[in-house]
Amino acid sequence: MDQDDHVCLCFRVSLRKLNTFLHCERPRVASELSECFGAGTGCHWCVPFLKELHRQWQNGQQCNLDEEKDDYARHRAAYRKRIGDSTKVDE
Repeated sequence: MDQDDHVCLCFRVSLRKLNTFLHCERPRVASELSECFGAGTGCHWCVPFLKELHRQWQNGQQCNLDEEKDDYARHRAAYRKRIGDSTKVDE
């Protein structure tokens, strides 16, 4: 994923915003990433990815996701269809 790709597609929170939040706010637990423009609070698809970014940050690693932008969005669309998410957050 590129830095300007959205990790949270519901609220359009980019990887860059999340990295900045991690370095500036130093969240103790991954759930505090929700304070970064609501990341993870819409359809919840990105929550495992937010946890992974937090884990990487805690371990002093460069925070990144090994996902292609288009694949990520396609998998999220399938997830939303599977769970029957009727919210209209990003549509």
